[in-house]
Amino acid sequence: MPTFHRLRIAAIDRLTPKAVQLQFEIPSELQGVFHFYAGQYITLKADIQGADVRRAYSICSSPEDGVLSVGVKEVPQGIFSTFVNQQLQVGDQLEVAEPEGRFLFKKEGAKDSVLAIAAGSGITPILSIAKTALAGGTPVILVFGNKTVEDTMFAETLVELKQQYPDHFTLHSMYSQEAVEGSRFGRIDNGFLRWVLNQHSGETIGAAYLCGPEPLIELSKQTLNDSGFGEDQIHFELFTSSSSSDEAGDPVEVADGKIQYAVVLDGETHEFTADAKPLVLDAVLAENIDAPYSCQGGICSSCIAKVTEGKAKMVKNQILTDGEVAEGLILTCQAHATSSKITLDYDDV
Repeated sequence: MPTFHRLRIAAIDRLTPKAVQLQFEIPSELQGVFHFYAGQYITLKADIQGADVRRAYSICSSPEDGVLSVGVKEVPQGIFSTFVNQQLQVGDQLEVAEPEGRFLFKKEGAKDSVLAIAAGSGITPILSIAKTALAGGTPVILVFGNKTVEDTMFAETLVELKQQYPDHFTLHSMYSQEAVEGSRFGRIDNGFLRWVLNQHSGETIGAAYLCGPEPLIELSKQTLNDSGFGEDQIHFELFTSSSSSDEAGDPVEVADGKIQYAVVLDGETHEFTADAKPLVLDAVLAENIDAPYSCQGGICSSCIAKVTEGKAKMVKNQILTDGEVAEGLILTCQAHATSSKITLDYDDV
């Protein structure tokens, strides 16, 4: 299971009026622990107004940079992001878990290009992937949507990449609230993506990496599928998830009464009885069991556990494959126990 380590903030760079980049100081004895792959994220933990708050943030640096950095955009009523943007200072320390995640860059071939599609703060893992790919000689095509130039995270870094890799890096920018010379006005849509693909029809695109809100991911996946991309070529990571009831999947019937839990974590088994109504993760955390979690919204993979006895059903699943679900894996932050007894194994994932 991921372990938290207290790391010092080495630098804070203001990216936009509402976003910063944090760079962590990694002690020599933890260099191996914090080795990461492009596309992964880290979970940050802090005591904010007396509460233990955790959030997952994608790594924006590349392994070749030799540093560990994340981009944090302040969101309305966002407890952690507001704390980072308004209160955190260089020299402060945060609890940081070792890198994890399934949104990993895989080199498809020496000559195959990579297509990346991002919107807003979705650029953070995409930037790590783009820098890694370009450093290895892989051409990158980036479609990037934002509201305005001022709101664009890593705008200067992207300009530097264009200068460093003029023949291998192509940036297609779109702004929804500002007309910018050399960019498109509006939101990324099917027509714009088809236009981009047509502009690069002479290239072989080995893989596509998508990151942003759910509507953008679904639109992009459909357009790419219609254009001949196979499912194994499309990789995505959600930054926000739809929460409307008509998109939440099949309703889960939760019985009244009690559930007998057995939870395996770090080699120990914790047994307890809880009401049937709460989500599995909530029931486990209520027993003061230090189960892994981060977003609590079903858009990261921190809280995965395996059901080895009993049954559970997820309210929504956008992370696990059908095969993983068949093996018994669940997102505990999205699952209800549907049997009177259930055994969860956080170690066997």
